[in-house]
Amino acid sequence: MQKNEHERISHWPAGCSALGWSTTDGKHLWGRNLDYNRLAVETRVCCVPRGTSYTTCTSATEHGVARGPRYTAAYAAAGTGLSILPDCPILYEGINEKGLMGGQLYYRQFAHYPDVARSGTDTLQPPLAVYHLLAQCSCVEEVVRTLQQDVTLTSVPLFGAVPPLHWAFSDRSGEMVILEPDESGLSIYRNTIGVMTNSPSYSWHRLNLLNYAAIRDLDYDTVEVCGEKLEQCFSGSGAQGLPGDWSSPSRFIRLALLKQHAVRGEDEVQGITNLFHLLGSVAFPLGMVRVTDQGSTSSLDKTGMPFDYTIYTAAMCAESLRFYWTTHENQRIQYIDLNDLAASGKACQFDLGRRADYQPCTTPKRPTESVL
Repeated sequence: MQKNEHERISHWPAGCSALGWSTTDGKHLWGRNLDYNRLAVETRVCCVPRGTSYTTCTSATEHGVARGPRYTAAYAAAGTGLSILPDCPILYEGINEKGLMGGQLYYRQFAHYPDVARSGTDTLQPPLAVYHLLAQCSCVEEVVRTLQQDVTLTSVPLFGAVPPLHWAFSDRSGEMVILEPDESGLSIYRNTIGVMTNSPSYSWHRLNLLNYAAIRDLDYDTVEVCGEKLEQCFSGSGAQGLPGDWSSPSRFIRLALLKQHAVRGEDEVQGITNLFHLLGSVAFPLGMVRVTDQGSTSSLDKTGMPFDYTIYTAAMCAESLRFYWTTHENQRIQYIDLNDLAASGKACQFDLGRRADYQPCTTPKRPTESVL
């Protein structure tokens, strides 16, 4: 059992881009791309009911498995994740019944966790943070207070791995908080611009926006160079200089400027549709991001690719409590409604639906009919 769990957990999802947004009628949305070269085969869209008993720390020892303090979930939560460990629900991102939304992203080379918890706080293993905060907190303010007063993100391995992560959470107030465990401690950024990608830190990405201050949504008109007047013959000149690669700094810039200028949508349907398009603008096309080290492929995970690509995109609405997603293979938007699932009080899982799903628009004709 421990060997199998170690094989599964040694390949933590590494991703990628996140965006907080809103609609003109006051709906608050949060979404993310998960970009990596594989996904654990047990990954599902999971709903964990309120009242669930769980722990924030579990570690393998020579005498078996050691469990940390136990908690009881105050709120139901749903999102993409794993339920392979007893008493340890794992969510990569999700939403709870109070409208708190958020998730984890990869923070390579920058993430740093202390070895032991601060005095008076419980140990919280990084991969368990998303679920714990959704299970116990109703808003961004409570997320911050929990991390400051009640728990410490520590470097205790979860079956051999301590993934480098940072987090973003948003709620019905529209604020998106970014949480980054650095060598100086846990950096908490309040009232951010609502964009998050990967390393370096949020403060670096924010300052880097100054390098793109001239980019605008309005096309430039006639250009005069050395007395020669040149009429524009294409659209998009205002966006010239917008980076188009898939590096973390470039994705941050694109999402920040898209959030500034893109049409938000009048309601949830339009807003979610537009949000998926925005996240699509920073999605990794399969084949364009070749990885230098594909990593080992276990017997339980044979889906490794030589490329990082956007495996799935998730989005959610704080007011309706709907959790939406698409996958690389299936671009049809699917969703679950946490209102109904929370009312049932039962844990459940939903397949990601990673198969192409096309909508036929033609009606098959009988052999005797002619087609004009």
